[in-house]
Amino acid sequence: MTVTYRLDRGALASLPGASRPAVAPGSVRPGIVHLGLGAFHRAHQAVFTESAVAASGGDWGIIGVAPRSRQILDRLREQDGLYSVLTVGDGADRAKAVGILAGFGHAAGDPYGVVAAIADPGVRIVSMTVTEKAYRLDPGGRLLLDDELRAQLTGHAPPTAVPALLVRGLLRRQAAGGGPLTVLCCDNLMGNGPRIRGMVEQALDVAGAQLPGGVAFPATMVDRIVPATSAEHIRRTALALGADDAVPVVAEQFTQWVIEDDFPGGRPDWDGVGAIMTDDVTSWEKLKLRALNAVHSACAYLGALAGRELIADSLEIPGLPAMLRRFVAEDIAPTFAPPPGVTVTGYGETALGRFANRELGHRNLQVAMDGTQKLPHRLLGTIADRRRIGATPGWAILVLAAWMRFARGYADSGAPLHLDDPLANRIREALAAAPDTAPGVVGALLALPEVFPPHLAGDEVLRTELIRWYGELERHGVEATIGGLGR
Repeated sequence: MTVTYRLDRGALASLPGASRPAVAPGSVRPGIVHLGLGAFHRAHQAVFTESAVAASGGDWGIIGVAPRSRQILDRLREQDGLYSVLTVGDGADRAKAVGILAGFGHAAGDPYGVVAAIADPGVRIVSMTVTEKAYRLDPGGRLLLDDELRAQLTGHAPPTAVPALLVRGLLRRQAAGGGPLTVLCCDNLMGNGPRIRGMVEQALDVAGAQLPGGVAFPATMVDRIVPATSAEHIRRTALALGADDAVPVVAEQFTQWVIEDDFPGGRPDWDGVGAIMTDDVTSWEKLKLRALNAVHSACAYLGALAGRELIADSLEIPGLPAMLRRFVAEDIAPTFAPPPGVTVTGYGETALGRFANRELGHRNLQVAMDGTQKLPHRLLGTIADRRRIGATPGWAILVLAAWMRFARGYADSGAPLHLDDPLANRIREALAAAPDTAPGVVGALLALPEVFPPHLAGDEVLRTELIRWYGELERHGVEATIGGLGR
């Protein structure tokens, strides 16, 4: 098929019916300001919101705010706010246009315009998908203040940072009597609702103010794998959609959104289109971190050591899927009660099926990034919970040993492995000062207080098992170690 149309309002009548947006662009008044115009938001919350409006109505159009770069914003404007989602990996490509974007903002170029949008009484939700560092919080949840952020919070500089946009928007809204508001973090932060509330309260304190009444910070858990869009994806989108889209997003079929139901100004009918509204997100969050994210990390570290490029390649290592199933069943499942109607092993099996989707192109080195930030939440909680009752979580310890081998900087073949981590220099210094042996490496890394709390760093059973597994991986490599587990 030859594509002759650019995706915009004029092209909609020429699209196949299944590819047209569920709501016409510009037909829904704004009710949500979203900070972050990245691929994940456009493949996840925006899709849920458009479906909810199409099914149940409501003024819930989204004003999409680009924090820094104008590239995506400008292209979306050229396309009348339209873009498409290409679903891959479950048969023929399917592309569907999305029309829920009702306006745009640019935090770096027009921060006061974003503040005005937050203060608008018609807006009742401010949602966010930005990088974790954009919240300016240290690991303990304390606001990282510098002179520039202080000036932004106190009104002496344009409010371009996320904490300043929220604070100046809330204060302007309060002064104008803008009504109740929900601040909805959709980033992968543990306890994201309470964390963002704490950030806003600290920032308001710097500004000499207190949190206005009627502002809620519900917690959320989001899940959909959204790989980077390639030139090939753009070509395939055009063929599936019937129009050229300069900014499509690519996603797997699976999507999940769990939301604490606390919206004083109202919300779209998200639960009517598949979102899970709950009083407590905690069990869902733990399920994802331990039975999906930890398994993802296990694939990444073991696969990278074995010289495999993609997560899907890792799952082709003989014996690895069976080992990961035992990891979920024997180490992870006993550590918490899953949400009603869900089993940890069933959820883990679904995760393995998703990871096997080669279309997603998840590279092991990409997933392996920032291990010192990820593993305390994904893996160390499982180990700590099992050790607390005297159990030895052997599979979890094997995964941790794989991270330690990865941090050493070379694969089983001897090829170098790049350590992309905020603590990379600390790790290299610690390893350089220690003997290059299994006890030396394990001891040096366990001594990193930013990663290992004292009760784990001083656990001799954990240390002994780490040394054993590290030695096995060092002597035999991943494939022989994993392949020998069933013998």
